[in-house]
Amino acid sequence: MATNQPPALTIGPHTARLPIVQGGMGVHISLSGLASAVANEGGIGVIATAGIGMNESDVYTNFLEANKRALRREIQLAREKTRGLIGVNILVALSNYADMVRTAVEEEAHFIFSGAALPLTLPSLLEGSTHTKLIPIVSSARSARIIIRRWLDKYHYRPDALVLEGPKAGGHLGFKPEQIDDPAYALEALLHPVLREAEATGTQDGLPIPVIAAGGIYTGEDIYKVMAMGASGVQMATRFVTTEECDASEEFKKAYIAARPEDLIIIKSPIGLPGRAIRNEFLNEVEAGKRMPYKCPYQCIVTCDYQNSPYCIALALVNAARANLKSGFAFAGTNAYRADRITTVREIVRSLLDEYAQAREHACQGALAE
Repeated sequence: MATNQPPALTIGPHTARLPIVQGGMGVHISLSGLASAVANEGGIGVIATAGIGMNESDVYTNFLEANKRALRREIQLAREKTRGLIGVNILVALSNYADMVRTAVEEEAHFIFSGAALPLTLPSLLEGSTHTKLIPIVSSARSARIIIRRWLDKYHYRPDALVLEGPKAGGHLGFKPEQIDDPAYALEALLHPVLREAEATGTQDGLPIPVIAAGGIYTGEDIYKVMAMGASGVQMATRFVTTEECDASEEFKKAYIAARPEDLIIIKSPIGLPGRAIRNEFLNEVEAGKRMPYKCPYQCIVTCDYQNSPYCIALALVNAARANLKSGFAFAGTNAYRADRITTVREIVRSLLDEYAQAREHACQGALAE
C-alpha cells in the first residue's frame, strides 16, 4: 500500500522509524538533550564527542579521563530519556579517538559515526562487541571504496552504513576550498557513485549497505529528493539547532536566527580543514590578524597546527556553546539563515513529514500527468 510517509531506515538489527540521523555537532551542541529528543521522535540521535569533556573540572590535568567520563555520562543520560536509537559522532582526528570509540562501545551506543579523515582502523576497536554498528562519514566514492576494501581485507568487516556528506554541511568539510561551490562536488553529483560502491559490496554478500545523504538537507522536500535518488536516509544537523532541546545556549541559537545568507562563510580551521561558520566579530578579528597565536594546554586534534593558530578551535566552539560568542563562533550549514524562531524537535519532525508528503504527492501527480 502506498504511503506519503518516508520509509524506515534499517542499519543492521536496528530500525529507525524515521529515516533521519541527527548530525553530531560539537562542541556541546548535540549532547544527550538533543539526541534523546530526536530518538524519541523515531530518528537516530547523535552525541558529538569533540570537546565533550571541556566542562569537566579536571579537563586540563586529566584530559583523557575527563572526556571518557563526560561521554559515559551523556550516553547514560540519553538512555534514561529515550528507548530510541542513540549514536556517537567521533572525529578520526581526535587525539583521544581510540579512547572515545572504546568508551562508546563499552556503553553500547547503537552506532558510531566517524569522519574528518578516513576511519581505517575503526573495526579493530570493537574488541569483540557486536552491538555497536560502525558508520564511516565519506565525501566521495573513492573514500568509500578505500574504507570498504581496507575493512574487508584487514578486519573482514563491512561498513554497516555510509554517510555521504556534501559540501553544504556545517562545520569541518571534507573538501578543498575550490571544490565547495563546484557543481561536480555537489551532493547530488556524489550520491550515485557512492551508491554504486555500496551496491557492489552488497552484491557480494547479499546485504545492502545503506547510504545516508547529508549536507544541505533542510526540508522534507530535500529528504524526498535524495531518497528518490536512492539514499536510504538523511543526516540533518542545522535544522535541529534552533530547538528547545538542543544543548547549545540560547545565544548560540539566536546567532542562527539572526544570520543572513551572506553571513555563512568558509573559514580555514586550525585543524587544517575548511569549515562553514556564521560570520561574527570574533571571526572578523581572526581575519584581520587581531588574534594572537594560541598556546594549547593540550592537543585534542592530531592535525591541529596549534603553534601557529590564532585561536584554539575547541575553546572557540565551547565558548560559543556557552553563549560567549565574543570569544568564539558558531559552525552552521548553508541553510542556517532559514531559521526564524526557537521551536521543538517534535514540531520540526511534523513539519518535515508534512513537507515530505507534499513533495511525494506532487511528484506522483507530475508522473501521472506525463
